[in-house]
Amino acid sequence: MSNASLSPLPSAGRPDVAARLRDALLAASFTADGLLDLLGAPAYAALARGETVPALRATRRDTPLEALVRLFLLQQPVPHARVADVLPVADCLESGWLVPAGEDAVTATVDVRPYGGPDGEDWFIVSDLGCAVGGAGGIGRRDEGVVLGVGGASTTLAGITVRTPVSSALDLGTGSGIQALHAARHATRVTATDVNPRALHITALTLALSGAPAADLREGSLFEPVRDDETFDLIVSNPPFVISPDARLTYRDGGMGGDDLCRTLVQQAGERLNEGGFAQFLANWQHVEGEEWTERLRSWVPRGCDAWIVQREVQDVTQYAELWLRDAGDHRGDAAEYRARYDAWLDEFEARKVRAVGFGWITLRRTGAAEPSVTVEEWPHPVEQPLGETVRAHFDRLDWLRSRDDAALLAAYFELAGEVVQEQVGLPGAEDPEHVVLRQNRGMRRATRVDTVGAGFAGVCDGTMSAGRILDAIAQLVGEDPVLLRDRAPAQIRLLVEQGFLEPARS
Repeated sequence: MSNASLSPLPSAGRPDVAARLRDALLAASFTADGLLDLLGAPAYAALARGETVPALRATRRDTPLEALVRLFLLQQPVPHARVADVLPVADCLESGWLVPAGEDAVTATVDVRPYGGPDGEDWFIVSDLGCAVGGAGGIGRRDEGVVLGVGGASTTLAGITVRTPVSSALDLGTGSGIQALHAARHATRVTATDVNPRALHITALTLALSGAPAADLREGSLFEPVRDDETFDLIVSNPPFVISPDARLTYRDGGMGGDDLCRTLVQQAGERLNEGGFAQFLANWQHVEGEEWTERLRSWVPRGCDAWIVQREVQDVTQYAELWLRDAGDHRGDAAEYRARYDAWLDEFEARKVRAVGFGWITLRRTGAAEPSVTVEEWPHPVEQPLGETVRAHFDRLDWLRSRDDAALLAAYFELAGEVVQEQVGLPGAEDPEHVVLRQNRGMRRATRVDTVGAGFAGVCDGTMSAGRILDAIAQLVGEDPVLLRDRAPAQIRLLVEQGFLEPARS
């Protein structure tokens, strides 16, 4: 399908109108906090799931804020006079934010959704009508060039992104512009690309309406719009990662076979990064019969890059096909067509010997280390967002560890990371626990089993004694040879440092 059935977009060349519209929205408390106060938590959460009935029920009065909710979020016609009391309606009609609906009403041409920035900023995410939230609820639009708003994947990527100040950032496959908007807070120059020209237009609207600097917008697939001599300090992408038998929807189907799009994106990112720069992606990958998924992903990592790859979820092929068929609204259409599409999806997986599909995060960091570090792990448990600082600290710890041999490690001083607790598990009344677990209550919220020595070591680490001295004291307490303990302890210490349970003491 083409973009012809989608609504005309407002003019992106009128920043003055966007500024006046922004001022009017803020004056009416059309913000994330304002919506929560108006709708209440249940209706607000339902709206985020794409369910509009609770919000309709909560906006039956005639206040300015309720009029804006009905206009921009619920796609309801609103009387012209009511809108004129709140918005610069003539400017909005002229520039295309609004269009007439009958003789005395107007409707919006795009969805405008308040979005709270990480430091309390009042932002607005623009998307196509009815497409503010995508995902498993079913977007219900089959237009090829439809542009979604903010879904769970968007906020996940925004949360895991490292937010240190940088000179240049690239948002590859920008969509509605949410990643570019976040990057504009800490990057001097932001470049945003998309194969869909409609997405670039909407990104320009999102940035303008949010009061953010304009980005350098470029049309094209993957790194095609990037010049050969361009490199970046940060690359982010929530790409069209869905592994599908066709390329019906630009926002989700990359048009390459299997997981080739995600593989290509990751492999090409390395040469586009400046030294120390990060590339962070969401991705899907195939679990192929007879192949370890971890090795598949290791093969994607480009030379000269450290990598941290976290698998968050795995679905069998039937679950996966159903998820994305529902995303496109196919379950609401012709039953025979739905079955045919489902069958084609399973045929594709069978031909590729795919048994399941993984979803997760991929972070690369350009490094000059002789032996880059690649960590591939599965962690399906709850985490605490935002994780950007956790990601940055992970790579800092890798640098620290690989610069120290075991002797230097034993000479170092450590502190137990904040909010780490110890759990002892065993039968009631037993003299000794069956095992001891260290658990983080922030960040990745990891849990790791340790032996008595590991638990004792972690508990004593307060930055006042070297690791070697602590081990010698433990050896004396438990009656173990201190030389043998010093020989075997570094591996466990390295793991505790790598996973963030222990931190090198600040001098």
